[in-house]
Amino acid sequence: MTRGGRPKAELVLSDVERETLLRWSRRATTAQALALRSKIVLACAEGVNNKDVAARLGIWPQTVSKWRARFVRDRLEGLADEPRPGAARTITDEQVEQVIVTTLEQTPVGGDTHWSTRSMARATGLSQTAISRIWRAFGLKPHLVDTWKLSKDPQFIEKVRDVVGLYLDPPDKAIVLAVDEKSQMQALDRTAPMLPMMPAVPGRQTHDYVRYGTTSLFAALDIATGQVIGQHQRRHRHQEFLRFLKTIDKNTPHDVDLHLICDNYATHKTPVIQQWLAAHPRFHLHFTPTSGSWLNLVERWFGELTNRKLRRSAHRSVAELEADVEAWIEAWNKDPKPFVWTKTADEILDSLAHYCTRLNQLNNDSGH
Repeated sequence: MTRGGRPKAELVLSDVERETLLRWSRRATTAQALALRSKIVLACAEGVNNKDVAARLGIWPQTVSKWRARFVRDRLEGLADEPRPGAARTITDEQVEQVIVTTLEQTPVGGDTHWSTRSMARATGLSQTAISRIWRAFGLKPHLVDTWKLSKDPQFIEKVRDVVGLYLDPPDKAIVLAVDEKSQMQALDRTAPMLPMMPAVPGRQTHDYVRYGTTSLFAALDIATGQVIGQHQRRHRHQEFLRFLKTIDKNTPHDVDLHLICDNYATHKTPVIQQWLAAHPRFHLHFTPTSGSWLNLVERWFGELTNRKLRRSAHRSVAELEADVEAWIEAWNKDPKPFVWTKTADEILDSLAHYCTRLNQLNNDSGH
């Protein structure tokens, strides 16, 4: 007399489940564990008992029983591995809070200006790895300091609204150009050739270099298209600025107004410049506030020029540097990428007001 064993829950597959299990069991990229589980369920759905299924697939009957029961209970989702709990936490919430509060509100002993993972580990009794993970989780970087400078321009608010207004709502039938000079660009050559990048090794260059002279680049960035008008000048007096204004005049359509965003450099306001502007009424100059060069979008383009061309280039003469930069500008203009200004004037002014309020609080707390 044969033993029937425990009664099994009926295993019936829907068409969608059968198609999914067949796909999982046949695809070469499917994980082998999932493929085996799919074969177990398909065999059980044919009415084969657990022992025969185990013999057919070369596995233990207990394995067949486990995955049959999981599928009956949870269907397709039951064939996936359950998440493992992992090791228990060894650092409490109170210890994490202590690290954060100490980082933000206290200074390290011994006269250090900022915390390091080692000094914080000594102060809290945790490991350096734990400190690093906590700082990374909360975005704390004690070794970094950003610099900033508040403008003292009495017309700061008016100039911010004027410049940002040009970015966000440019005038009709007009071109807005962000204009500035990148002065003192150096023609440098390293004392030895740069070693190329290799797997796990960055490119390497010598620390010392030979200087062959400097040049200045006048640039006008069309904020709508990203196109750039560039001109090299060996100096940056009002004569050179006037020469660049004439270059802009020559290289832009004559039936549109031109709104130029410039800084407060004195060469932009000399009587000679004023006379020329009066004779060319389509030119309108808008000035950024003092210490407000961050408002000029051409500075963002100068960053691209520095990172993508100047930082690693080598030149043995000023003429070679100028030719290389002109070629790069020509390549840029074939596929220009305009920079999009997103913050409104009110958002900028609210952010600065918050900084000023915070500074006043710090000054009052320190007794200054």
